[in-house]
Amino acid sequence: MSVSLQRMRYFNTALAHGSIAKAADDLNIAASAVSAAIDQIEAQFQLKLVNRFRSRGITATTSGKVMERKFARLLEEYEAVLSEGSELKHALKGNLRIGYYAPVAPAFLPEVLSALAGPDQQTTLHLEECDNIRAQQGLLAGDYDAILFVSDGALPQIEYDELLRAPAYCLMPQDHSLASQPSVLLKDLAKQKLVVLNRPVAVDYYRRLFDETLHPPETVAYANSTEMVRSMVGAGHGIAVLNMLPNTDVSYAGDRLTARPIANDLPPLTLSLGYNKSMPRRIVVQFAKQCQSYFGEGGGQRFCCTGPSVGGLS
Repeated sequence: MSVSLQRMRYFNTALAHGSIAKAADDLNIAASAVSAAIDQIEAQFQLKLVNRFRSRGITATTSGKVMERKFARLLEEYEAVLSEGSELKHALKGNLRIGYYAPVAPAFLPEVLSALAGPDQQTTLHLEECDNIRAQQGLLAGDYDAILFVSDGALPQIEYDELLRAPAYCLMPQDHSLASQPSVLLKDLAKQKLVVLNRPVAVDYYRRLFDETLHPPETVAYANSTEMVRSMVGAGHGIAVLNMLPNTDVSYAGDRLTARPIANDLPPLTLSLGYNKSMPRRIVVQFAKQCQSYFGEGGGQRFCCTGPSVGGLS
């Protein structure tokens, strides 16, 4: 037999009133339920905790006073947990942990998050760049409240909202011979040297794009960050195939870049927002709404190369 919080509450309420009948009225239950709770607690500890007087009600024994104090602390802690849990779920404050596998997330995430900051600054943001697998595993493990990731081939346990379908495009130096064309074909890239973004999902995706070409481009470099890919391209090491455009046509090294859409009918990569939809905290719901609004109103389209553009500036 265990001592439930309900029994503790009945026990302490009875001692506070000094009467089983008054406790029953206060708790809106039968007096027999209060009496039974006292009996069960005494039986559990094999101690006499309450003196019962027919005309004067009840009083606590020495042992009963000790248990009453202990029960009071436990009940207070329990109420505090309930209060904090409710506050955590409904308040726009606390920690918000976001994992993201989105090379251009720094271009939009600060703007999306600005609506959550509020004047009192009660939200602390934890932002972590990671690969697509780590993002999903982190969400399932509770390391992140939400993730921005590529949902093509998502783990079956992940719940998500699609935000943006980003087609593949070709990135090249601004003075490249293909930069004068409004778009390029995969066959145009056959004689080029390729710098590949070496990240899970991405590297396989880009390899599949060239599976059906007779002469795929030669890969000269693998880099696991988009900025390194852009800098390698800007330095003339080769061209690259990417999906999301940043808002700048300059690499970290200061070289000018040009983006051109690929005219072939190619599958896009899908940027999605993953989070627990069954019992989300209010701040997570608000973050999801901000993401959906941002991309739903077309703001995210500037990250897609669908026409002639220079470095992502259409």
